[in-house]
Amino acid sequence: MRFDITTNQRIVFGRGVAAEAAGAVRSLGGRVFLVTGRVAERFEWIERAAAPAAVCRVNGEPTIEQARRAAAAAKQAGCDVVAACGGGSALDLGKAVAALAVNAGDVMDYIEVVGKGEAIPCPALPMVAIPTTAGTGSEATRNAVLQDETKKVKASIRHQSMVPAIALIDPDLTLTAPADVTAATGLDALTQLIEPFVSSRANAMTDALGAEGIRLAAEALPRLFRDGADAEARAMMSWASLLSGICLANAGLGAVHGLAAPVGAMYGAPHGAVCAAMLPHVMAANRAALPGGHAARWRYGLIDGWVDAGELVRRSGVPGLRAWGAREEDFEAIAAKAAQALSMKANPVALPVETLVEILRLSL
Repeated sequence: MRFDITTNQRIVFGRGVAAEAAGAVRSLGGRVFLVTGRVAERFEWIERAAAPAAVCRVNGEPTIEQARRAAAAAKQAGCDVVAACGGGSALDLGKAVAALAVNAGDVMDYIEVVGKGEAIPCPALPMVAIPTTAGTGSEATRNAVLQDETKKVKASIRHQSMVPAIALIDPDLTLTAPADVTAATGLDALTQLIEPFVSSRANAMTDALGAEGIRLAAEALPRLFRDGADAEARAMMSWASLLSGICLANAGLGAVHGLAAPVGAMYGAPHGAVCAAMLPHVMAANRAALPGGHAARWRYGLIDGWVDAGELVRRSGVPGLRAWGAREEDFEAIAAKAAQALSMKANPVALPVETLVEILRLSL
């Protein structure tokens, strides 16, 4: 048994720990670049705590151009630490800025798939990640997903040093998340627990964390569908989301995320909602394609004992892909892009393009 785990230098988890934000940020640097969500009044507390030299607000999923501009602003302000507070978009943009602000060249030099994909030479600035949703696990991952608006595709820049130095996870910050965001991000977390559990790169550590996270999400999500003010369920999902980030960072993902990137980029659809729509159909396709005796068959059997993913998606109210403008005539092109995605490489079995097209059709 051999594995290599990458995660944060420090994880602070618990209700009320957001009060420690100022100390966490100041422990890493003196000139702060702050990334938040777009609604300024929701983030006044972190602006007071961090006293940033510069602020950037994210409106929607981050783009290559946003990362380019934000990194330039961080350089100009002489920032030596990044703080990001918000959903996955804010955290991803923060990680991108942390890397780009200390490296010469352009984001296109380092981004995969659509750029040169060169190795990032200098370690990223230290960062504090403070999530306000329970879903992406971005507070524990080493990559930043950016959208290329011209090519209608999402791709990552990544480096070991991009894992936030400190993850400050306060479940109370998720209490104000709307019902649709709670459902979509929660099902994204569930997907990010299931895919590493059946991944070809799974290991003993991610197995243990994934099993814990899947069981937590299976209990917490139905409670949150009924009552978003359920503080205990919010804490359970924040924990599950963190575990999902650690799992995906160390065991990879699969066909759901391989497909979700081009779908989200083409239609501007929320990532979590796209993952939710496709999760049951990818699970079914994988099961059908797995040869007898494959370890992932046994793993899917365990998952089925913990959660009925299809029923959970149905109860969530998250719509299918048609709600975001998906059209069957686009599916061949989407499937072709997905087949080349890095996420697809860890899927437990290779799925042909025609199977990917059928998954998309069933997800409408």
